[in-house]
Amino acid sequence: MSLSSFAPDAPMVLVGAGRMGGALLKGWLDRGLAPEAVVVIDPAPPPDSAAMLAIAGIRAEPVRPRVTAKVVVVAVKPQIIADVLPTLRDLLGGDTVTVSIAAGVRLARLAAGLGDSAIVRAMPNMPAQIGRGITAAVANARVTDDARILVTGMLESVGEVAWVDDEALIDAVTAVSGSGPAYVFLLAECLADAGIAAGLDKYIARRLARATVTGAAELMRRSDLTPAELRRNVTSPNGTTEAALKVLMADDGLPKLLTEAVAAAKRRSEELSG
Repeated sequence: MSLSSFAPDAPMVLVGAGRMGGALLKGWLDRGLAPEAVVVIDPAPPPDSAAMLAIAGIRAEPVRPRVTAKVVVVAVKPQIIADVLPTLRDLLGGDTVTVSIAAGVRLARLAAGLGDSAIVRAMPNMPAQIGRGITAAVANARVTDDARILVTGMLESVGEVAWVDDEALIDAVTAVSGSGPAYVFLLAECLADAGIAAGLDKYIARRLARATVTGAAELMRRSDLTPAELRRNVTSPNGTTEAALKVLMADDGLPKLLTEAVAAAKRRSEELSG
């Protein structure tokens, strides 16, 4: 089901046009969501989102409008969600599905605020803003097959979608794909710094690092080979890459560090979900 299924009398309602909410909306608009089929509830959207809304001709409403939504996307901070959820109940019709991207807010807490209704908890990541994200989602028992198809189509317009059956897995998802872009950015940052330490001009080092990371990622996306196979293909016996990988893949190297990093992020997600 495409974004064309939304209409002024059955709109998508976005609650919160902050960093992630605004990024998702931009992605949906870029991929064909009609501005007149969107209602945004945000008393003070940040400058970037406000500019994007102005260009699209969408007004950010300070309070809940009188409309029955097809989908409600909740993208507010977890600290205020308990106060926000009860105010959204009048938006919900019999077939409305609510999609929450509020980090750490579990389905039970969402249902406590929204009432007995169809709810999906989703974890998108930053590349969704360019249509290359991945979103993991889990649904409560009220979400029908049709609602799942609707939400899948909506989320697929900004990247891939992976459904999980166990909500506890969302903490691991957060640690891998939610936080993962930061790990990749750090890799590019460290690679550039290592190039500078090796004698390169900082501008050349940064350009090489950025192009290498993005190019390798695109090659991996297009290839049917696994990351391990691609790594082996670029590694010549007794060559320069093998020398570097002996350092990176040592017992205390990157695999161990990344495993520990993901475990730390997972623990923190569990703490925040408390």
